[in-house]
Parts: sequence; structure tokens; C-alpha cells
Amino acid sequence: MQRFGNIEIEDIGAVFFIRSKRAKNINISIKPFVGIRVAVPEHISLAQAIQFVRRKSVWINKHLKWMKQYEQEHAAAINNTPAINRKEAETILSNRLYFLAQKYGYAFNKVSIRNQKTRWGSCSQQNNINLNIKLVRLPPELLDYVILHELVHTRFKNHGVDFWIEMDKLVGNGKHMSSLLRQYSAAALYNTIVF
Repeated sequence: MQRFGNIEIEDIGAVFFIRSKRAKNINISIKPFVGIRVAVPEHISLAQAIQFVRRKSVWINKHLKWMKQYEQEHAAAINNTPAINRKEAETILSNRLYFLAQKYGYAFNKVSIRNQKTRWGSCSQQNNINLNIKLVRLPPELLDYVILHELVHTRFKNHGVDFWIEMDKLVGNGKHMSSLLRQYSAAALYNTIVF
């Protein structure tokens, strides 16, 4: 992905624009402790994306108000969260990945544990699995959900019907688990010290 970066927009503030090969339309997301992010499809110019954001200023400012309130309510809890011990986290995540892969009959190539800002995990075309070190902050059932999500991607490289059928076999209601995971994005994923 090609990055455009932060652009100041009057009456809104800093907006982070990023070129996306996957986006079909301009996609605005507003997340606590992250801010406003705009994914711009390849066929749309940066100027067009900026104009689109300006047209959506009322909607954006409404959500910014909610976001700032959320940040104030959760900032103290996040700042008082102890730092993650990298070696311990790598051991926990690797062990759990190997355990679940063996339990459910999945095979993967390599595993990497990283301090990522936007993803809980990913699976490459070569079945290399990346896991976010901050997964250790999640409840155990969501930690397992993310790991199983990436293991299922070793068989299904998209989020089609077959992918979700497989997820439902493993975790019950996969889409419900996905929505639960989104509740943890701001508090668990951002503003965390890792050593």
C-alpha cells in the first residue's frame, strides 16, 4: 500500500490518507487512540478523497465527539496497564498457535510475533502466520479466535462462505466473535508499551 500520510482538513483536523488496493470505495474509519483513517481506492485521486471527507464533515465530527469521550474514559486504564514482556508473550502465542494447529489438523509454514498497529494477525499466501504481540491482552477465547482465524486462512485465502463455515465449526458463531474482537481494538491494541 502506498501511504499519503496525515493531511490537515479545516473543521476536522488531521486525517490519515492511505492508498488501498483492496478498497472499492473511499472508506473512512474513526478509532479511539488512532484517529481518522481514510482508505483510498487506486482509481480515486487524493484530491477526490479529500473532497469526499469534507462532504462527510458533519458525520466525522459527530463520531470524533464520541471518540474523544471514549478516549477520556479509557485513557487512565490504558496508561496503568503493565507493559508486555516480549519473551513471555512470544512463548505464550507460539505455544498456543502450535497447540491449536495440532488439535484441529492445520499446517502452517513460519510464525512471526510482531508489535503491529492495525492488525491482530495475518496469514500470507505461503502460509506464514503473523501474530500481534498484544494478543496476550485479550480474553482467552478471543486470543484463540484470532489464532484460529489465521489458521483457517491456510486453507481459505479470503473471507468467503467456506471460510466462515469453517470458523463456525471451530468457534461457534465466527462473525459474533469477530464483532466481540472489535470492541477491544482501542483499549488493547493501541498505546501499549512493549519491551
